[in-house]
Amino acid sequence: MPHRRHYTPVETIEGFDVRPGLYTLNGATALGYAVNFTVHSSRATACSVALFHRKAEKPYAVIPIPDDYRIGDTWSIMIFDIDIYEVEYTYRLDGPNDPKNGLLFDKERDILDPYARAVTGQSKWGMKTQDTYHGRIVADQFDWGKYDEPVIPFSDLVIYELHVRGFTKDPSSGVLCPGTFEGVIEKIPYLKELGINAVELMPVFEFDEIADSRIINGEQLINYWGYNTTCFFAPNTGYTSKPEFNHEGDELKRLVRAFNDNGIQVFLDVVFNHTSEGNEDGPVFSFKGLDNTVWYMLTPDGHYFNFSGCGNTFNCNHPVVQQFIIDCLRYWAIEYRVDGFRFDLASIMGRSESGAPMEMPPLLKALAYDPILTKVKLIAEAWDAGGLYQVGSFPSWHRWAEWNGRYRDDMRCFLKGDAGMARSAVQRITGSRDIYDPAIRGDNASVNFLTCHDGFTLWDVYSYSHKHNEANGWMNLDGMDANHSWNCGAEGETDDPAVNDLRIRMVKNAFTSLLCSRGAAMFYSGDEFCNTQSGNNNAYCQDNAISWLDWSRLDKFREVHDYVRDLIAFRKAHPVLRRETAACSLGFPSVSIHNCIAWNDSFQEDSRCIGILFAGRDDNGDDDMVFVGINAYWETVPMQLPDLPIGCGWTAAFYTDVPYCTGADFNALVPRDGNVLKLAGRSAVVMTLRNALHS
Repeated sequence: MPHRRHYTPVETIEGFDVRPGLYTLNGATALGYAVNFTVHSSRATACSVALFHRKAEKPYAVIPIPDDYRIGDTWSIMIFDIDIYEVEYTYRLDGPNDPKNGLLFDKERDILDPYARAVTGQSKWGMKTQDTYHGRIVADQFDWGKYDEPVIPFSDLVIYELHVRGFTKDPSSGVLCPGTFEGVIEKIPYLKELGINAVELMPVFEFDEIADSRIINGEQLINYWGYNTTCFFAPNTGYTSKPEFNHEGDELKRLVRAFNDNGIQVFLDVVFNHTSEGNEDGPVFSFKGLDNTVWYMLTPDGHYFNFSGCGNTFNCNHPVVQQFIIDCLRYWAIEYRVDGFRFDLASIMGRSESGAPMEMPPLLKALAYDPILTKVKLIAEAWDAGGLYQVGSFPSWHRWAEWNGRYRDDMRCFLKGDAGMARSAVQRITGSRDIYDPAIRGDNASVNFLTCHDGFTLWDVYSYSHKHNEANGWMNLDGMDANHSWNCGAEGETDDPAVNDLRIRMVKNAFTSLLCSRGAAMFYSGDEFCNTQSGNNNAYCQDNAISWLDWSRLDKFREVHDYVRDLIAFRKAHPVLRRETAACSLGFPSVSIHNCIAWNDSFQEDSRCIGILFAGRDDNGDDDMVFVGINAYWETVPMQLPDLPIGCGWTAAFYTDVPYCTGADFNALVPRDGNVLKLAGRSAVVMTLRNALHS
């Protein structure tokens, strides 16, 4: 350790030189000459720091923090001559133990620091090497170098949701470091070529994947998804390709840097609605033993409110917890340079300490106006397991966007041919302004999606009419029942070429609607090559081929992949699909609605054919018009295109009823009679303006 020059220890405790610490420096921080430990608790009566040798179960020293080192509810101590490369630490807090009143103090229990930058005990995926969690002191030496983060407007986002392990764990991925951050880095060229410009990583905070581990039919089931946070400031060491002692996070930082260098933003899926401590039957290793009545919503008899569906509910609008969440998000924005956050079950963050929904939640407002997070994108899953559903009404302050669950449900129903959905489909494709008033929410509110980790893959949406979650061990009672899916005539995988052709067409129809809709677009990894989970719509516990991407399907469904790739490029080339632009010189409105007859925007209960015309200017200032026609009926229908001035015409860019091939002349492949398309059953077409003046 460097020689101490500037500080003289105030006293010696348990053989260590110590002095009062830096009270605003949370967690354990290496200062070169010492380590600063700061911890908060409102009900504890005493606090100690326990020091462990690496991988040891018992501490080699327990250092009580003197009472006069406490200011308010904060203890802070600076301990000299600690070798951070060989030490782990916990806190031990004394105080009342009265479970009926929510008080769980135990001076012999090791408590994990909520601000720990690294956690030991589970560094290898699926294996717990210690009975208790310890914190590790991180020496941050990552060099970001000259660094320019990509600036991407919200409406231009094409977001790719992925699970770090499942993305490359299957041998078919062909990477050198499967199932790791490094494995994802190896796939960046693929993602860049596909055209996505943002990735949303499912939880990467340290979580306990083997919590509630079970054996079902000889298969070990674990908490694979990661919505089971152990520590909010620490990256999941099980995702690293090699151990990172005292440099935890470097591989994740390289991942963020590599994505950003390739023009791709990185969003983290964060879980501030509950923790892995569970309810009164769950373990006590961090927040419960630190200040249970502060960190969790408790009933009057000391039980846990369960608005998360996972046993406990984080008390997000208690001032201490609110500050913790702000500190955490700032940390990831500053130290990891992440570009955005998606908040799991975000409606919980708008509940009061009693669990009631709040009109102006202070936490959500604080995050919206936080000066460090100004450029960071905030995306809410605007519902919770307690029945609060806020899609279209989530408090926003013009900053919060939402996963648009209405888009998913309405478009799935329309695309499979349900009656009475045409008008709703038009609303969703044109920006959902019926639920997102631009005057209140701006134009950056809707994240449109048809699939995500929670539910069917897109191939399964058109391969299964019912969920098949038997492998989860809950007698197929878990997972959503309202999937709005359709098996196209055969339940599950089939060799019937007619069924498979229809499924491919339905997948292309879905991508056509998604990527031609206003608002950010998001889809689940592998959907672009028809990945399947064999009908499992709740694969949270499946660390196996059910959840892992089968990259062999990329060759099998190359046509779909190329269709999606080229459609993403088309979306980027036509700004009128993404937002309102300068007015078109031809006199067309920015958005116009049509059924099978041009300019007729009325829809009946049996209407299943829609046409939407987007008009404006492209980035060069030239007129730009895109017509999107979708026939969800099962027979061919005539679709009349809007008339164009002399010298202009319509050219087909995409048509889902024919096999897709880059460079194909789809204009010749779409049956038409003058300005009337003969749109095949269950198909979609995208037409563009051909202007002789700019040809």
